[in-house]
Amino acid sequence: MTSLFDLTGHVALITGGNSGIGLGMAHGLARCGADVCIWGTNAERNEKAAQELAKHSTRVRAIRCDVGDEDAVTASFAETLDHFGRVDSCFANAGTRAPDTPFVETSLADFREVTRVNLDGAFLTLRTAAAHMVERGGGGVLVGTSSVSTIHGTPRGQSYAASKAGLSAMIRGCAVELARHRINAHSIIAGWTETPLISREMQNSAFGENVMKRMPQRRWGEPDDFSRLAVYLAGGVGGFHTGDEIVIDGGYSIF
Repeated sequence: MTSLFDLTGHVALITGGNSGIGLGMAHGLARCGADVCIWGTNAERNEKAAQELAKHSTRVRAIRCDVGDEDAVTASFAETLDHFGRVDSCFANAGTRAPDTPFVETSLADFREVTRVNLDGAFLTLRTAAAHMVERGGGGVLVGTSSVSTIHGTPRGQSYAASKAGLSAMIRGCAVELARHRINAHSIIAGWTETPLISREMQNSAFGENVMKRMPQRRWGEPDDFSRLAVYLAGGVGGFHTGDEIVIDGGYSIF
């Protein structure tokens, strides 16, 4: 009997896959037999991540891509298909954070730089992957990495929260519209996780103490906490589970 979590022959694309949550998901997928393609803007991190993922003995490719650039996304997806032949699941995980600026002092340019990557980039990535899946037939999976900032008020992070809330709403629309093509879509509501994106907060002991007071599991999230969920979602092609917002935050949102 084939394991429910055997992804042999499956091809997964993970943007922002060279570190943090994206790399954690990529490891989980590769461990279960999936071929993985990671996109990232930092060539050195891309190479390092590809070397780490190669230990799972599946096909791995790292591509330098700025997901906020439409031409770059088109070219990178074409390169992905040239190498792997198909994409079965696409994880729109690439993101950037808001500058530590009071809301009333936030410039439109700074606001748009965050939404350019987190929202426009997710749109471009998921649209391109969905078009491929529809044309190819056979279904597929679209996943976006959102944030608990869509649930809680985020001071000095309104652009980030807005981009992630928009991503979650877009995913719900995809789940409904693309269901007839057997394409499932979900967003992951990620909590406080040890990644380069929150390194500034991690170095603030007072902030850490305040977070832990509301963290039932009394620890920060780790990239590997997302690996099993990625495997479950990737293996759900054609399944009955779609349009979900799955919270992975150690209980932070309910405490």
